[in-house]
Amino acid sequence: MDPINRGPEEYGHGTDRPGDDAGRRRQSRDPLTPDLGHQTPQPSRTVQLISGDFLLTVNPVDGSEIEPCRPGERPDAPVRHTAARRVERERAAAPPVPPGPPAPQMPLLERQEERERLVRLLARGRSVCLTGPAGSGRTALLDAVAADCADLAPDGVVRLSGYKRSAAELLHALFEAVYSAPLHRPDREQLLSLVHGIGAVVVVDDLELGGAALQELLDATPECAFLFAATPGVSAPAADANLEEVFLTGLDRGTSIALMEHVVERALTDEEANWAGDLWFESEGLPLRFVQAGALLRQRDDLRAGQDAFDGYEDDPADAPFGRVEPAGLPLPSLGEGAAPAALLASRLSEAARETLRFAVALGGEVPHQAHLPALVGDTHADAALGELALSGLLSPAGPRYRLAAGVLAQLEASGYDESADAHARSAAQHYSWWAGHPSVTPERAVAEADALLASMSRLVPGEAPGQASVAVLLARSAAPAFAAGMQWGAWEKALRAGLEAARIAGEVAEEAYFHHELGVLALCAGQLDRARAELEASIGMRGALADKPGAVAGRRALALVADRSGEPLHSTPAGEEVPAPRHDESASPPAGVPEAKPLFPRLTDTSATLIARQERPLPGPPAGRMGVIRGARRNLVAVGAGALLAAVLGTVVTLGATSGSEDPDGQNVTTEQSASEDDGENGLPADEPADETAADEDTAGDGPESPGPSGTASPSTSGSPSPGTSSPGADPETSASSSGSPSDRPTHGSPSPTKKPTKPPTTPPDTETPSETPTDPESPDPTPSESETTTEPSMSDSASGPAETVTASATEEDSASPTTA
Repeated sequence: MDPINRGPEEYGHGTDRPGDDAGRRRQSRDPLTPDLGHQTPQPSRTVQLISGDFLLTVNPVDGSEIEPCRPGERPDAPVRHTAARRVERERAAAPPVPPGPPAPQMPLLERQEERERLVRLLARGRSVCLTGPAGSGRTALLDAVAADCADLAPDGVVRLSGYKRSAAELLHALFEAVYSAPLHRPDREQLLSLVHGIGAVVVVDDLELGGAALQELLDATPECAFLFAATPGVSAPAADANLEEVFLTGLDRGTSIALMEHVVERALTDEEANWAGDLWFESEGLPLRFVQAGALLRQRDDLRAGQDAFDGYEDDPADAPFGRVEPAGLPLPSLGEGAAPAALLASRLSEAARETLRFAVALGGEVPHQAHLPALVGDTHADAALGELALSGLLSPAGPRYRLAAGVLAQLEASGYDESADAHARSAAQHYSWWAGHPSVTPERAVAEADALLASMSRLVPGEAPGQASVAVLLARSAAPAFAAGMQWGAWEKALRAGLEAARIAGEVAEEAYFHHELGVLALCAGQLDRARAELEASIGMRGALADKPGAVAGRRALALVADRSGEPLHSTPAGEEVPAPRHDESASPPAGVPEAKPLFPRLTDTSATLIARQERPLPGPPAGRMGVIRGARRNLVAVGAGALLAAVLGTVVTLGATSGSEDPDGQNVTTEQSASEDDGENGLPADEPADETAADEDTAGDGPESPGPSGTASPSTSGSPSPGTSSPGADPETSASSSGSPSDRPTHGSPSPTKKPTKPPTTPPDTETPSETPTDPESPDPTPSESETTTEPSMSDSASGPAETVTASATEEDSASPTTA
């Protein structure tokens, strides 16, 4: 092999045998730029899981679908994990080991008495709450006690994190740690029955609930012995709770100095020991402060070693008779820097580590997983920054991830690390939006990073910078389905709430409808039917306005399931109360009708009044013989009333003809379009009821926008529907005369008109009616016995009376008919 001119064998060529060409040939490289015109659509992650009695299909596109679980699809009864499986799950739930040089293992100093007491209490089945300030070493003591109690309970030791978790979430986490039930989340009743028989030592770190919620957790698991770790700020449990409490204090001075020497990995000088003594008095012996102070001394040693670098041919300065010479400019940190060392420690770290701290400050103390640091920081070796931070005592484990240690966040914010927090949160949200929605990311990985995702959303949602709300919406749309598929209802609800608020701020109605739908499905899974109904109705309304048919259909299905579970019928509009779409450009009227606008002084018009006889449906009553007598009496009464009415109307018409002028009034030609009566608001006509069409008369067309049809055509108008209260008993004679219709200028023949049934029978006797002198055309067909006959009479003058407002006569039986005038 030539070291200068490399042969083809160094690149994989020239060494293949003749028969191995097909198997050893390398594939061609992928193109550097994708084919923008023929991109393969990214598949959406759809997951089906069982939630109680429901089959939930998580659909990231149109929204989750929920339906009752059919008998053949119900999961089998959960089975307990084996001991090997429990060990494997516990190892997976531990925070990852940071890359880089291994950190020294911290010994458990001055905690042997508390350790033995906790083990004795747990062995007797008692639950204990370990209370101590942040940084007092509670997590290290919990690890030691959990190792001592590995064989005490049949279900072993279960490690849980209580950080931002409710009692229900802790119960579900306990169920998942003990039972194997893939894609099955039991409802409340099933969960309580399953955890009731669990016998395990449950270690809960960073507990944040107390009082009634803590008592609920203890009552649900009577066979478990709990070991809680909480700060003094957490509310105390109930007085009658069967819970022991152990307080954890700081270390003494000698133990604190020994811990610092273990961190520095050398003995302290007299000056360093005096400085450590002052720090002990200032920090009250909290172990975390001495771990960080030891990191300061170790960084100081590294800087001194860099300044005292020597050539390989010279003697080691440490071999000098008087030892290593202290370099100038590297004094011991001040007491204030020792008590709050975060800023000084960060200033001596690499740029990637400092950038990681800026992201952690922007996310409220949540440190992204080391796999995300290269993409976030922009450095391929940024994952090693996590090891630097852990070695400096700036991080503390929190479940399967890391957080900034107690007090570090406030110290970094005071040092200016939050100046670009919004920009860093937006970068993290954009990265997580792509990552959480990628099909290769499993729901378990997304759930493990849930706190960082939620922190980035909460940072962006109240922000006022342009575009921040849209980025939060995109992240919520990507993360919420992953949390739902991971069966973490708490993280799912938080993501939906943040996304809903961001969508409102950004004005994205479609996304807002999606979040309302998901919140409704979540409430239905949790058994909160009222909240589910409200959320689903809001989503259906928004999607209906957006013409999103698939989403609206999914919402209606879920809403029907809510109605089925609540036992209440769906609220639909009653028949007859709907407001149909208006015709042409007219506006729709309400169900009760629009009152007619009447002029104060009605004008005389040339329209003829039309009387429509109504045909009453016979009511059940006496036998047929007696009914015939009653009908005969009614006919006589109707005939007498009709004769008197005709005489009165004839006199009125003659009077009008003699007194009216010869000029045509302005309102001569009006439309006969039907409208609702003003006085009968509750029986108004629907908006969709059309008025009968009338033919336009070219000879009598007036100046108005529309001209009435020929007087011979019976068209239903306001007078065609009797309405109570339209004619009062004390009406003025002139008003009554003006409301009568006058005959047309030339005689016409009327055509039969169908009977129109009024909504309410008239309550007042008829007043006016236009006389009929010319009979109707005898050749007209007679469709019904109750048909109204229409006649016309030449008027004695050119004037016309006002439009008729009421119908004054109606028939009450099938055999009675009333003549009408036109």
